[in-house]
Amino acid sequence: YEDPPTREATAEGRRWTLKVTSWNVDGLRAWVRKGGAQVSQVHSSCPQSTPVPPSSLPAPHKSTPSSPQSLQSTLSPSQFTPSPPQHLQHLPAPPVPAGDPEHDSDGRVVTAEFPSLFVVSAYVPNAGRGLVRLEPRLRFDAAFLAFLRRLDAQKPVLLCGDLNVAHAEIDLCHPRANRASPGFTPQEREGFSRLLGAGFVDSFRHLYPEARGAFTFWTYLGGARARNVGWRLDYAVLSRRLLGALCDSKIRNTVAGSDHCPITALLAV
Repeated sequence: YEDPPTREATAEGRRWTLKVTSWNVDGLRAWVRKGGAQVSQVHSSCPQSTPVPPSSLPAPHKSTPSSPQSLQSTLSPSQFTPSPPQHLQHLPAPPVPAGDPEHDSDGRVVTAEFPSLFVVSAYVPNAGRGLVRLEPRLRFDAAFLAFLRRLDAQKPVLLCGDLNVAHAEIDLCHPRANRASPGFTPQEREGFSRLLGAGFVDSFRHLYPEARGAFTFWTYLGGARARNVGWRLDYAVLSRRLLGALCDSKIRNTVAGSDHCPITALLAV
């Protein structure tokens, strides 16, 4: 898959004013060593990271504003918009009570409120090897959808992040061999379908419905990335009423530094 040239404007000719890039950086120390922080600055990204204390980051990244340094997904307003949000909420999992052990360790959501929309950065829990955490994952999906619908009732939503699901067969390289694999079970795929049915849109598939080989995750094993044996697990999902503001939805599959690549949404808001 070759990422096409960026669409700088909407179909009506309005140029983008908001760019949000989301990137699951996996191991933060390795990501920094591989130059991920520099790429993040260029692409104005909102990384989802694993917990790392600031003191353990190599200099000069210990104190730079763009360095993610917390358990939660880091969403720094200065990285993607010229004006700060009205409200920025950092919680392990806003859809469930704070302190809930079922989700606090792996479900991370950050919500930023702006005058015209909410921007949500999320890492959705993985169902786990052998699907040992499928039921908690499905409970999270239901609670998260309810949370997004509450936001959407107030103003439109842009959700970006690793949603840990390949929605359709076109979204992974070997669908037949992975029907019982985490991220491609019927239950997880149905959960994403319910999200779309609730008034949200997969921005990439809206613009590129037939694009094949458009993946955002590749295992480190077996040279999967070089052979493009991957999955599309990372999404920019919009409230349907934001479609008129959508300029482009990008998969930056040439960017290295993690087993995921960044994705970018460009909106004229």
